[in-house]
Amino acid sequence: MTPFDARPSPRLLFGPGRLAELADCVRSLGAAKPLLVTDPGIVAAGHVGRAVDLLEEAGIDVTVFEGSHVNPSESDIESCRAFAQSLQPDLIIGLGGGSSMDTAKGCNFLLNNGGRMSDFRGYGHAEHSMLPFIAIPTTAGTGSECQSYAVVSRDETHEKMACGDPKALAKIAILDPELTESQPPAVATLTALDALSHALESMVCTKRNPISIAYSHQSFDLVASAIEPVLRQEADLETRGRMLLGAAMAGLAIENSMLGAAHATANPLTARFGVPHGHAVSVMLPPVVRFNHADPGSASIYGKLSRHLDQSLPDWLDHILATAGLKPLDIPADAIPRLAEDATGQWTGNFNPRPLTASDFAALYQSALEIPVA
Repeated sequence: MTPFDARPSPRLLFGPGRLAELADCVRSLGAAKPLLVTDPGIVAAGHVGRAVDLLEEAGIDVTVFEGSHVNPSESDIESCRAFAQSLQPDLIIGLGGGSSMDTAKGCNFLLNNGGRMSDFRGYGHAEHSMLPFIAIPTTAGTGSECQSYAVVSRDETHEKMACGDPKALAKIAILDPELTESQPPAVATLTALDALSHALESMVCTKRNPISIAYSHQSFDLVASAIEPVLRQEADLETRGRMLLGAAMAGLAIENSMLGAAHATANPLTARFGVPHGHAVSVMLPPVVRFNHADPGSASIYGKLSRHLDQSLPDWLDHILATAGLKPLDIPADAIPRLAEDATGQWTGNFNPRPLTASDFAALYQSALEIPVA
């Protein structure tokens, strides 16, 4: 068997209403002065006010930073760090979607380690300790609450960097599906598609192992059972719970393995054309799955999923995308070579089960974007 190194999970508190236990969680980590990192949308939804009330009623002095932005940049992380440094918090809470989580984790990297986020690109480059971290997702997709990576964009190029360290992993993740009821339909759609891509890519990547495979398959079962009601805006609380737990399980799968070519091709679409990540990765997923069918191990895994779905996995993915109703991406044909070049430099592509060249990446883009070969 291939050797592997399993990484721990946060303590997971799952179920409706579990946010009510936030103060107990803070106290269990010996903290009394947390910094809560979030964004204006989560403030408007009322989740921040509720969390603050819970903490203040328990005598806990909490301060809120609500300046998180979508696809946070190095400058965004620095702004959060500057805000936090004068407060000297003893714990960080990330409340929101993946961007709030990434901002919170990025701030945690810089508080005791200094530098810029680009200094921590890769894994395990933080020399000093970090504050304990509590993650509370309000979307069901990124699985960031279960990962020790902060995904941050470079200021100049908008290139996404994965900055990971075991010290950045949340101590506790509160998975309360009631918090996901405030998601706008477009956000619920894109985050659900993101969770699906995480389950499928971690399932076949070259770093997969018995631990990650168990998480990947459990994630896929949960996400596949919930995704169509979510996409049709018909999800009840139980369905939202399955999607939220499935997203977290996919996060644990990534934490113990890696991703692949769908993410390697999605990130340049976001960096160069501003395509939301969930849209970009879901569009790239079906052609990547078809490409990976040439790898015997991947074909075997996909075959088992297809039997479970009663149709081929690629056809089911096409159906899911049609149900999502995403608009076609308007990407010019002359952008393909540069996108393919960018994709070859993406870290996740190194773990795809079938190696890719620049011409392979170009073919994937042409297929996904329905651009004829010149």
